[in-house]
Amino acid sequence: MDTLILNIETATTNCSVALSRNGKTIILKEDFDKNYSHAERLHVYIDAVLKEAGVSKKELHAIAISKGPGSYTGLRIGVSAAKGLCFALDIPLISVATLKSLAHQVTGANGVIVPMLDARRLEVYAAIFDAKHEQIHKTEAQILNENAFAHYLNQGNVYFIGNGVEKTKTLIQHPNAIFIEDKLPSANNMGMLAFQKYIEKDFEDVAYFEPYYLKDFVAFNKVEV
Repeated sequence: MDTLILNIETATTNCSVALSRNGKTIILKEDFDKNYSHAERLHVYIDAVLKEAGVSKKELHAIAISKGPGSYTGLRIGVSAAKGLCFALDIPLISVATLKSLAHQVTGANGVIVPMLDARRLEVYAAIFDAKHEQIHKTEAQILNENAFAHYLNQGNVYFIGNGVEKTKTLIQHPNAIFIEDKLPSANNMGMLAFQKYIEKDFEDVAYFEPYYLKDFVAFNKVEV
């Protein structure tokens, strides 16, 4: 029996929705906008993807959500939508690590892959994967400087991908650094990862699941002095 999973990616400015069958994307809708538009577009994209595929919500077997790290607001919107669908349809919730999904955009790598998302100032959220997309270094907030990732750069090629690349390439001048520009996490890369978890019945608790923010959200209020 075919397994239909709706994949939702809202960790960055890319509002992205994909329907996958047995791990393969069959319909994809995304905008790659430079501004956050998830509140306005996410549910529109969900409906459009299902309509184009000729699939009703009741035919879905699971909802997969990109769990972070990433934008606090973006993640909240995506997770809220995913939870609502899971509750309404009584189907499982699957979480996919955002950086792992992003790493899968790099194929045929001869070296290691560093998916990275822009954080504040000279900081990125990053992890490290080998050429087979197996994680070899934990996800963490990385302070950028000219010596960042030197251990891996001195051993061979390092492929940097994600919206953290723009500021990284201004600091790292190593000849083994390969910068893959203008790439954001996409629901297109979530299908197989979600399908594997579905087979393993690796589901989240819909009531208690929270996004992986990596850092606590801090709201700054302007103080008049």
